[in-house]
Amino acid sequence: MTEFFDVVIIGAGPAGITCALELARNNKKVLILEQDSQVGGISKTINYKQNRIDIGGHRFFSKSEWVKRWWMELLEPCELEEACIKDKCMLKRDRLSRIYFEKKFYDYPLKLNFNTALNIGFFRGISFLKDYIKARIDPIKPEKNLEDFFINRFGVGLYETFFRDYTQKVWGVSCKNISKEWGAQRIKSLDISKAILHAFKSLFLKNSASATTLIEEFDYPKLGPGQLWETAIQKAIDSGAKLKLNTKALYFEKVGDRIDSLTFLDTTTSEVDAVKSDYFVSTMPIKDLALGIRPEIEEDVFNIATNLQYRDFISIGLLYKKLAIQSKNYRKEAGACKIPDNWIYVQEPNVKMGRIQLFNNWSPFMIADINTVWLGLEYFCNEGDKLWQASNKELIELGLGELEKIGIAKKFDFIDGTVIRQKKAYPAYFGTYEKFDLVKNYFNKFENLFLIGRNGMHRYNNQDHSMLTAKEAVNCILSGKLDKSAIWDINVDDDYHEEN
Repeated sequence: MTEFFDVVIIGAGPAGITCALELARNNKKVLILEQDSQVGGISKTINYKQNRIDIGGHRFFSKSEWVKRWWMELLEPCELEEACIKDKCMLKRDRLSRIYFEKKFYDYPLKLNFNTALNIGFFRGISFLKDYIKARIDPIKPEKNLEDFFINRFGVGLYETFFRDYTQKVWGVSCKNISKEWGAQRIKSLDISKAILHAFKSLFLKNSASATTLIEEFDYPKLGPGQLWETAIQKAIDSGAKLKLNTKALYFEKVGDRIDSLTFLDTTTSEVDAVKSDYFVSTMPIKDLALGIRPEIEEDVFNIATNLQYRDFISIGLLYKKLAIQSKNYRKEAGACKIPDNWIYVQEPNVKMGRIQLFNNWSPFMIADINTVWLGLEYFCNEGDKLWQASNKELIELGLGELEKIGIAKKFDFIDGTVIRQKKAYPAYFGTYEKFDLVKNYFNKFENLFLIGRNGMHRYNNQDHSMLTAKEAVNCILSGKLDKSAIWDINVDDDYHEEN
């Protein structure tokens, strides 16, 4: 007999787990289906010989007080930081990311200051300034794509130097083929004119209050982001929720404007089962959701949904005795890691690497031996392409060679390494995305189906945005409201953005 639940949730990432815990706290009978063998989605933490990998880097920072309280209820702040003896807690971390270009470090986001001017050089700097002024006086109208978006805000020179090649490395296509909406969601409210004003103030007012606005910090679970989501799912289970790992959603049976049941597969036993529910919450990729609707959905919606594009991700964990590069001001507690960055954006055009994470600087408890350096090299690719299909040995060799090429680390200091592949890490804003509203409107017609999270909405959400979409879905379910607009309003306005 098919088992019945109040709510069935597909996917145990930040959105799915948040939804499950909130519903369980409200005495709803909840089932969570997760295809992976562990929870957390892209926010999970991989443990390799007690060296932990954060896939993509997850800073715990939000403008939502609700989100911050939610986190701190699960993992309380630790005052001792590096001397922490608690098993579960949040550390307060300094935030630093930099751009690495021509073997020099630039601030990220790019700032107009003495270091940038020194690295760029006087004549190139003047050229960039002229390009910026021209873009402000005579902007491209209308903005048709991401290239237009960048040029209008930074000028041609800065765009070609710091945005064009890196963006193409991340997405695998030209900025001309990416929707300007990606820029609106990810570049946020960065204002060069404000940066110029700040630069002049910094020159003459060394101790001005405005200088302190560049100091940033964030919270971070002692053992990586996965620790929080593992704690949260256990809380949900303790409150009555049921979790099935290694379980793949196969297809949904629809009756009119409602989803009636879900058939799923246990990938460890190959057993197929079904479940009925009042409500279904999906964080699975919309492409897969569209393939799983029975009877089949409208042809135009099906074609748009199944041709949505994604960017996949490879993280190469490399353990070193030491780095070949260091900064003057590095964290003492970081041990062998002599540079203070959380991650580095690699703009060097002669390597495939996109970013470098320095796990020592996320949390010293992410590393088995603080006297070693634990790096995460990030590569962007498409599932099935040459990079994705390369063996782990080949990928480790690639990472070692590229780090030596750009002067970050030497091969003879290498100790050990591992490789992690993450499918559908980034929903893409090209391909059939320009017609996405047809897909969104179609699925919103199902009164008991809610799409939340990054892949569930095909939107480049941070984890706090994903949590807020879950919160709004829970509000709809508990109140019986059919209006889902509040879910789709998350990460649209500046109020939801991490940066100002």
